[in-house]
Amino acid sequence: MSADNKIDSIWYTRCPVPTPLGLAAREGWFSSEFVQDGITINTLQETQDPELLESHYDHRLPHSFRQGGNVPAIWAKARGTDTKVIGLNWVDEAQLIVTLPNSGITKVEQLKGKRIALPVHDISIDHQRASALRGIVVSLEAAGLTPKDVALVDIPVEKQPPSISWAAGTRAAYAAEYKALESGLVDAIYVKGARGYESANAHGVTIIYDVRQHPDPIVRSNNSAPRPITVDAALLRDRPDLVVRFLSRIVDVAEWAAKHEAETVAYIAKESGSTDEWVRKAYGDDVHLHQGTNLDAQAIAGLEAYKNFLLEWGFLKGDFDVNAWIDPAPLAEVFRLKKKAA
Repeated sequence: MSADNKIDSIWYTRCPVPTPLGLAAREGWFSSEFVQDGITINTLQETQDPELLESHYDHRLPHSFRQGGNVPAIWAKARGTDTKVIGLNWVDEAQLIVTLPNSGITKVEQLKGKRIALPVHDISIDHQRASALRGIVVSLEAAGLTPKDVALVDIPVEKQPPSISWAAGTRAAYAAEYKALESGLVDAIYVKGARGYESANAHGVTIIYDVRQHPDPIVRSNNSAPRPITVDAALLRDRPDLVVRFLSRIVDVAEWAAKHEAETVAYIAKESGSTDEWVRKAYGDDVHLHQGTNLDAQAIAGLEAYKNFLLEWGFLKGDFDVNAWIDPAPLAEVFRLKKKAA
């Protein structure tokens, strides 16, 4: 190893959602893996530096890994950021279209001619708007409608202080959207995940569609599925050994989570700022069995489908080849080494 390739620190970031990377971090596996190398493990979740925090979205930070919603990862790649996808994880989550009980709207078909909220956030890439739009469009199409059959109403969301710490990304349980719904400004809103499901219960709204009901996983793809593990390409080129070791600890989560259901659910609840009950409702009672890392053809197709959606709706500056973005070598090496050690 040359002096130029010596690494003294590794960064990682993840979203406040279920991720194998987050579970590995919670268990302290990254620190224990690299302590003998003298490599410090840093996380954006523990910094308040706005310049560093922006790397959660644009992945500009050298020697860094990211796992979470795929919109920022796709957006950064479309802007020319040199990253590689080295793994994917798929956990279907609740994606709900909800209405007021007194609206008389009990199914998506009745939204024709109605108004649906579309949040607007003052951030570098509005991943929550992209997520809501995808859920709305898929729900409409499942009912034989198109976005032209409804009015999409922009709902500005108050900007939060710079933070991507645990539960920060879910904000105040869709407060702006519920205000618009309850004031009569819109007829329906989109919420998702454990906080979304919990908020729907708290507000007593009617769930008229859950995108999880759609039979095609490719159509269900959204910001939340699949969740890519990305790494800055320079680190992969210069120190593939470190990338393989970091990724290996993420891969280890699948077996651990399968044997630790209660701990996995509790972790996701803390990560998302919710409770075990709503985690199970939002992600399923078998969420602990879906913490694996792969590069399955179906997951790649889902990533491609959502990238195409983002491009079509103007979230991206340009197109790129998803398959060329993926480097299967590190994951293949992880599995080779584990098979050899077995």
